[in-house]
Amino acid sequence: MGKYLGVDLGGTRLSAAVVDAGTGEVGGLRTIPTLAREGHDAVVERMAELIETVIAESGLAKDQLAAIGIGVPGMLDLERGQTLFLPNLPGNWPNVPLQSMIAERLGLPTHLLNDARSMTLGEWAFGAGRDVDDMACFTIGTGIGGGLVIGGKLHLGVGGTGGELGHQIIDMHGPPCGCGSRGCLEAFASGSAITAMAIKAVTQGLTTRIGHMVDYDLNHINPEVIAQAAQAGDEIACDIYQRAGFYLGIAVSNVLTAVGPRKVVIGGGVAQAGELLFSPIRSTVQERVHIMPKEEVQILPAQLGTNAGLIGAALWAHQQNER
Repeated sequence: MGKYLGVDLGGTRLSAAVVDAGTGEVGGLRTIPTLAREGHDAVVERMAELIETVIAESGLAKDQLAAIGIGVPGMLDLERGQTLFLPNLPGNWPNVPLQSMIAERLGLPTHLLNDARSMTLGEWAFGAGRDVDDMACFTIGTGIGGGLVIGGKLHLGVGGTGGELGHQIIDMHGPPCGCGSRGCLEAFASGSAITAMAIKAVTQGLTTRIGHMVDYDLNHINPEVIAQAAQAGDEIACDIYQRAGFYLGIAVSNVLTAVGPRKVVIGGGVAQAGELLFSPIRSTVQERVHIMPKEEVQILPAQLGTNAGLIGAALWAHQQNER
C-alpha cells in the first residue's frame, strides 16, 4: 500500500510521522508546539518544516511517499481542501486553503480530514475497531468528537460533517454548547464539563479532596485530578464521573438505536479514567436500549493512543489516492 505522511494538527501540539498504510506502523514520529497564536500562515509553515524534517530523518526520498494526510480539528470544505472553522485555534482559520498550501510547498498530494474522523478511521483499521464493518467512535477531550464507519466505509455525510456524535442533543433544555446549540453531549460530558462540575463542588465547599489535591488553585483542576480523587474513594469525584458516564451512555444508546454498530470505541484523554467512565456507560446502555441486540455490541477503549489521528489521516490519504 505504500508509505504516507500522517499529520495531526492540534490546538497545542503538531505531530507528524511516516505511516505504512498497509499495517498502520508509525515511524519517525515528531511532535512540536503548534504555537497557534502566531496565526495560520506561521502554523502552516511550521507544519511544512516538520514534514520536511520527518521525511529527512526517515531515510526515504520524497518520491517514495505517496501522499500527505492531515487531521484537522474543526469544520472543513473537503471539496476545496479548505478549513472553515477551527474553534480551538486563534482566528478560527476561515477559508484557509491548507490542502493546496501544503501540497505546493511539499510537492506531494495532500488530503484533509476532520481529526475525530481521522481517529475513527485509524481505530477501525488498526485499533479497537478491527474486524467489524460498523463502528462508532467517541473521542473525549476538551470537547467531544466522533465518527462512524458504516458498511466498511468512513461515513462522511454532507460536507464531511457526518459523525459529530458529541453534538447530539441529550437534553433540549440543557446548557448552551460552544457549537451554538443547547444540551449537546459535549456540554455534559466533555473534559471541560467534568472540570466545571468539580470546580463548582469545590467553590460550594462540598466535602471533597479535589481542592486539597491542587492546593485550592482552581486552574489546576482537570479530569485527571478528578479521576485520581475518584480512584481514592472521593464520593464527589466518583459522582462526577458517574454523571458524565450516564450522559455518554445516553449518547451511545442513541447511536446503537440509530446505527446499530457492532463496536463503540471511546478514546481521548478523558477516557483514561477507565472503568470510572466505562462502567456507567455500559450500565446506562443496559437500562436504555431495548430494540436492538445490545449484548452483541462491544464498548471498548481506543487502542492507538495519540497516534490514532495521524494514522487515520494517512490512511485517508491512501484511500483518496486509490480513487
